Amino acid sequence: MRLTDSEWKIINCLWTNKSMTLMELTRALDAKTGWSKQTIITLLNRMVEKGLVSYDQEGRTKWFRAAVDRTEAELEETTSFLDKVYGGNVGLLISNLKCSDKLSKEQLEELRRIIEED
Repeated sequence: MRLTDSEWKIINCLWTNKSMTLMELTRALDAKTGWSKQTIITLLNRMVEKGLVSYDQEGRTKWFRAAVDRTEAELEETTSFLDKVYGGNVGLLISNLKCSDKLSKEQLEELRRIIEED
């Protein structure tokens, strides 16, 4: 269930809004992407074929919705990234983030709380 960057943009809209028409998606994505209606149609068709998106049709209107669970997609993407970039080493990821000052004090504290919960 690998999603491209474009697919992430569309599915995030659908996760946020539950279901959307093509025109609603076009308006929502226009400011972020500048994509045309035809580009979104092409992406949606690909996502339907991959089983990422489904739709219900009411008359001529299709209501698109995410067909995959957000948590599962995020976990799979995180695992893939971690394996590809850090060889599965979570400690190396966190160390690199900390050393590059990408984590705020609040984020570091939140990370400590998460680790200490178990």
